[in-house]
Amino acid sequence: MTVETMVLGPVSANTYIVTDDVSGETAIVDCGECTPELLDRLKGKNVKYILLTHGHADHILGVYDLKQAFPEAKIVIHKKDADCLTNEMMSIAFSIAPHTQKNIEPDITVGEGDVISLGSLDFNVMHTPGHTMGSVCYYIESERTLFTGDTLFCLTTGRTDLFGGSDDDMYVSIKRLYEMPGEYTIYPGHNRATTMEYERRRNRYMRRFK
Repeated sequence: MTVETMVLGPVSANTYIVTDDVSGETAIVDCGECTPELLDRLKGKNVKYILLTHGHADHILGVYDLKQAFPEAKIVIHKKDADCLTNEMMSIAFSIAPHTQKNIEPDITVGEGDVISLGSLDFNVMHTPGHTMGSVCYYIESERTLFTGDTLFCLTTGRTDLFGGSDDDMYVSIKRLYEMPGEYTIYPGHNRATTMEYERRRNRYMRRFK
């Protein structure tokens, strides 16, 4: 498996290009902007999925154009955030980048425990509300890899004061992540990658569960 990172969009969110080395199939995790550089990076790739960790604008504004470039790719989002793709109030695009959201419907809505298969890789869906009602993390157990969106960052967590946010839900979600094996590599929605072992020791929102 290879993971490439691009920082895109109005507030510098991470877009991940995940390719299965066995099948050559590719999934995109979040897309805040569909730039010529992104399309160039994807040239020749077999893009099967556009996996969204949640429905906020900085993670979805590029989805429409990406879908036009790869019409066979399936847009995947949790059912509780699906309406964000067609509602700039729910996606908070109105405050991040007004009148720039291009509405599009998801191809697949997922929930807790669902699995998206990409060649030899299984993206397991963990519903982690708190930042939004439909926030999810995707974890690949065979690779000990976890994409956390805006639920968990290096040394902190996502904010809970935006549409769909909840302190109580975030507490439960972070506790669930804390209980995962420490060897997972974490690819968050913003800033640098980290590991679960490091966050359990250094992240003050996780240390409270010791």
